[in-house]
Amino acid sequence: MKDARPALRYAKAILNLAKEKSVETEVNADMQLIASTISENLDLEIMLKSPVIKSSDKKNALIKIFSNKIHVISLGIFDLLQENKRMNMLLSIAKQYSIIYDYSKSIQVAKVTTAIPLTTELETKVMAKRIVVLGAGISGVGAAVLAKKKGFDVFVSDKGIITDDNKAVLLNNEIEWEEGKHTYEQILNTDEVIKSPGIPDKMNLIQQLIAKEIPVISEVEFAFRYTKAKIAAITGSNGKTTTTLLLGHVLKSAGLDVLVAGNVGVGFAFSIAERDYDYIVLELSSFQLDNIQSFRSDVAILLNITTDHLDRYDYKLENYAASKLRITENQTAQDVLIYNVDDTMMNTLVTKAKKIPISLTKEQSEGGFYNNKEIIINLNNNTMTMQELALQGKHNVFNSMAAAMAARVFEIKDTVIRQAMIDFQNIEHRLEYVLTVHGIDFINDSKATNVNACWYALESMTKDVVWIVGGVDKGNDYTELADMVTEKVKAIICLGENNENIINAFRGKVATIVQASNMKDAVSQSYTLANKEDVVLLSPACASFDLFKNYEDRGLQFKKEVRNL
Repeated sequence: MKDARPALRYAKAILNLAKEKSVETEVNADMQLIASTISENLDLEIMLKSPVIKSSDKKNALIKIFSNKIHVISLGIFDLLQENKRMNMLLSIAKQYSIIYDYSKSIQVAKVTTAIPLTTELETKVMAKRIVVLGAGISGVGAAVLAKKKGFDVFVSDKGIITDDNKAVLLNNEIEWEEGKHTYEQILNTDEVIKSPGIPDKMNLIQQLIAKEIPVISEVEFAFRYTKAKIAAITGSNGKTTTTLLLGHVLKSAGLDVLVAGNVGVGFAFSIAERDYDYIVLELSSFQLDNIQSFRSDVAILLNITTDHLDRYDYKLENYAASKLRITENQTAQDVLIYNVDDTMMNTLVTKAKKIPISLTKEQSEGGFYNNKEIIINLNNNTMTMQELALQGKHNVFNSMAAAMAARVFEIKDTVIRQAMIDFQNIEHRLEYVLTVHGIDFINDSKATNVNACWYALESMTKDVVWIVGGVDKGNDYTELADMVTEKVKAIICLGENNENIINAFRGKVATIVQASNMKDAVSQSYTLANKEDVVLLSPACASFDLFKNYEDRGLQFKKEVRNL
């Protein structure tokens, strides 16, 4: 049984905050009841340890009395605090004081209330005093800055080399850091760890933290504690960046105060450290969802689940799918989940949220579908149709449908949605037209880091394709591309350190398969192999970390070499 002092400190902080804010008497009374009950449990703990109380029946009776008190309190403050939606106050107490957590499971105290936030001030006073951030990329540095501004003692550790820009941010905010190593003594001496999404849970250091029962969370989870915004969260194997930017564009076009962040290059925590927003649209990867606890969005969008990042999930699709499905695990009946009903991986989808299906093939009485080159959105007995879109290809029809449905959930006017869908500018590195050289079109689809994304890219091509493919294979099954490659591709250029799987998959299906050692070589060979009216498509179907820093670096090098032709 844990020391009761943290829980008592928690209760005192509640009372102090109530006094500072001069809250209503009824609220103050409830807070005092929580505090006094926890205080009484100091005596309960002493009694339970006392040799006088040897009877298990007596111990159980005491525990039952205490558990029932907490149960009554939780019900009493539920109506009072249910408008708030972030952290479960009683669960926070329970985690700090195991007697509530261990002995109240029978009456499910921890499940009585919805997720209820602590105020920012109270969280700073009560939550972890020391935070370690692992990884000093965009998300890690942003989390460190936010934690520092909220009064935490912060230490940042990166096993790699921290960029000069990020070092400057850490120094300017007086945040202690290290690079090129992880000092275990420093890291294990903490109350909470914020982990970069690039660090796998299997890592020895993470396993040690888990063994010591030190919470390991994501930057998304941490930043979520400090916003009151309406949140839309988007995930999926493909299309999430486009859908995120589309929805953000629609909401901004409606004149709303919007942050677009997450996996799109803008740090969630970094942005919240500066100020809060009315609406937040987040692109979330499976890695970011792996370490959430209470994160919850008003609207969640689950686009698709296909084989990707299987190397991180023991090469099991079901493990990867479970990670993606976490986007809805904390949603309530007041929230909305927009999901791809065409995807068989979602047949077993379980959620408390209102489910809204969208489909490219099946009519939906309540939901969205595509029919005769028209998107139809049916929601709450209202129908909206769209025909003209800025983005082409079936995959972008689906992305547009998902974004439009979310906008409708947020009660954006039809006219605003339609116009935003027309004037949206496509993102860099996603089916991005680069240049036409002597009648040959060059298309940069460097963001296609998996087979499914590459399939959509090939499907949208209307000319013969010279395909540049390859990189870090994440367990790809190239047989899914066989028919599309046979139909569309005239030549393949393998760009990567290990191309054996690609060569074996398409030998006999494509007449010309060559290899390139760098981007300059790949572009030069593609130009030689292509004829007028052909298209050269960089759509790697693989991660980029063998020859490039990231997919952006790969795309930029491609565009540079094309312009040098």
